[in-house]
Amino acid sequence: MKVERSIRMERAWSWKRFFLQWEWLLVLIFIAIMVINSGISSYFFSVDTFVNTPMTFLDKAFLVLPMTMVIILGNIDISVASTVALSAVIMAVTFNAGLPMPLAILLCLVVATTCGLINGLLMTKFKELSSVIVTLATMIIFRGIAYVILEDQASGKFPTWYSALGWGSVGGVPIMVIVFAICAVAFGILLHKTSFGRKIYGMGSNLTASRYSGIKTDSVIIVVSVLTGLMAGFTALFLTSRMGSTRPNVAQGYELEVIAMVVLGGVSTSGGKGRIGGPILAVFIIGFLNYGLGLINISAQVLLIIVGLLLILSVLILNVRFRGRYQRSLPASATVAAEEQSNDKTP
Repeated sequence: MKVERSIRMERAWSWKRFFLQWEWLLVLIFIAIMVINSGISSYFFSVDTFVNTPMTFLDKAFLVLPMTMVIILGNIDISVASTVALSAVIMAVTFNAGLPMPLAILLCLVVATTCGLINGLLMTKFKELSSVIVTLATMIIFRGIAYVILEDQASGKFPTWYSALGWGSVGGVPIMVIVFAICAVAFGILLHKTSFGRKIYGMGSNLTASRYSGIKTDSVIIVVSVLTGLMAGFTALFLTSRMGSTRPNVAQGYELEVIAMVVLGGVSTSGGKGRIGGPILAVFIIGFLNYGLGLINISAQVLLIIVGLLLILSVLILNVRFRGRYQRSLPASATVAAEEQSNDKTP
């Protein structure tokens, strides 16, 4: 008699596990910030606030999407802000030199994507160097090239229609919000619904095992780096559109803010864990927190302290959470062996 066997990979649905997800805590934090901001200003809770305020911080959100993939891979990219600066400077300089604005915009995206490709190639060709060292070097190089091209001057005089990217709207919804929503859905599908996303999680959990299982790890790293560069190009476009000009020092500090948003969003810095929804929620948490503190004239330094405390708290909670899951998943034999080993070490 032939017996057919099947293996079920999905876990049974659990309401408890659903509501204990990290994103629900972020939702509660966001609601608390909304309540506090409403108490600070009676004019805060309005449609205009929720439509217009995100335009002041959504340019960073484009960097959060690929940075989520980078950190899930177990890597880091601290060159994204310099990529934004370099691509924006080249766009502005070439436009003022006579290049049509549509081609200058295309050149901005090409330059940013090329910067990402360079990062990816360096990380795959020189595996003995960590991603921190590689992107630290390119961060200095890209920002340095921007200063060589423009020195300490500003460049702008963009067409009037270009400012619509950062300030315009369609049907009352800002163009920046629409573009970000499309990008967020695309990255969410790519990370959670495709084999490419599963490769990212596998590499973040165990790079060596992924390599020996047949995954082309170098190709995955390069593609993620290219996507990071492309999104840096989008940030450059929206940032310069809102500012009306650009300088070599634009987007300074963006890399740390973006990494903070991703970590606050529940993505493990050790790799292999996290979802795209958490960092997106963290973008709005930090963005509206900054806006609320601005209503009562609290300095940016206080914001940094608050964000730092949130990061420490989130990392502690996530570590305890994942450690608990790991211990519960250990077989009984492993638990007994661990206890016997600890007893042997006790005098």
